[in-house]
Amino acid sequence: MRPRPLTALCLALLAGCASLPGDAPGKTILRIATWGGASEEDEFTRTIKRLWRDFEAENPGVEIREEKIPGSQEYVAKMLLSNVAGTEPDIMSLDASSAAVFINNNVLADLTPYIEQDPEFSLEDYWPNVVGIARRGSSLYAIPGDFTPMVVYYNKRLFDRAGVPYPKDDWTFDDFVRTARAVQTPQSGKGAKWGFKFDNWMPGWIIWVWAAGGDVLSPDGSKAAGYLDSPRTVAAVKFISDLVNRYGVAPSLSQVAAGGVNPFLNGDAAMEVAGHWEMVGIKNSTKLKVEDIGIAPWPSETGRKVTVMYEVGFAMSRRAKNPDLAWKLIKFLTSRRYQSVYQQTGIAVAARKDVARERAKGNQLEQKFLEIVPSARPPWGASVEGYDFVETEGPKMMNRVLNREVTPEQALREMVRRVDGYFKIK
Repeated sequence: MRPRPLTALCLALLAGCASLPGDAPGKTILRIATWGGASEEDEFTRTIKRLWRDFEAENPGVEIREEKIPGSQEYVAKMLLSNVAGTEPDIMSLDASSAAVFINNNVLADLTPYIEQDPEFSLEDYWPNVVGIARRGSSLYAIPGDFTPMVVYYNKRLFDRAGVPYPKDDWTFDDFVRTARAVQTPQSGKGAKWGFKFDNWMPGWIIWVWAAGGDVLSPDGSKAAGYLDSPRTVAAVKFISDLVNRYGVAPSLSQVAAGGVNPFLNGDAAMEVAGHWEMVGIKNSTKLKVEDIGIAPWPSETGRKVTVMYEVGFAMSRRAKNPDLAWKLIKFLTSRRYQSVYQQTGIAVAARKDVARERAKGNQLEQKFLEIVPSARPPWGASVEGYDFVETEGPKMMNRVLNREVTPEQALREMVRRVDGYFKIK
């Protein structure tokens, strides 16, 4: 798809760009932009800050200055604006879902020369398909910090009560339906109220499309026609709708909203789709225990395992004021030393294989995540600029199908017109 010019995105906002204060006398300020709001000053945060102070002590005269920006759209807009205004940070967090807009518009520095000249650094330490998210030919624009493949979580306690076998790695869509129906036995009180919890969140449900052999865009990302409305994509959307409207194994979106709670974390739904971040919710749940949880790969209609992965890496601005120090900080933030501490949050899988494997020792859930990693592919936003428009339109389309306003074929044809029209595909 054709890039949308960076200047056009930002010029309207340029007048409001504030200048930055100068560096403190005798200090070299390393600015790093991250996505997120203000965090609590808990023990974990204090530990991370101590690591940052260690880096500063090892590099006298350097001060790390973090700039947190809440909200994904706000983060992207502010980073693009800062590039136009010449106030970009030295380092920025690069989210896989929006990587293309920064890489395609020459915002970032190619890290390959730094890697090749640094005998202490090796890309072999990282999962190769995760590294590939920020690769363009021989150039690499970010070093990954952490990521997650999307997986199927299931409640073993509910499965056991209903006498239903746990999901197998080679299960199909039909197996998924049979499992969801079998474990859903609300009348007897033995199983789950719901077999599955569905969220109308396109970054989560796109895997149903991939697992059915369909897709949203052509392989080169140039068009939706012939892919978003293909028979396999239609079949996947129909399958999702059937889970709610035909088989009744998933609550409607209005039922979930009326309940006011996550049915899976509340112990009412036997299965859900989520990333590694859900482990944090499970640990904080009063209705679930970690030992009650199992993880399965995505069911497939093609026999080929596939899922999507979402990742955050560290990139250097093309015009970083202190590029050599910025590279040292990127190395530090993705080092075994730093990631071994940072990954204690449990929110993601470490992009470093050594840290991820260390965490997985004796932990079946972590081991299962690592088994699924090779089947994970990047989101379209990693390579297609403006893909956020598609992810805005997707839930609208799915809502109409779930509400039985239109057939999947009709809804997808209309979405193709909007998507290809947005990108002005001829």
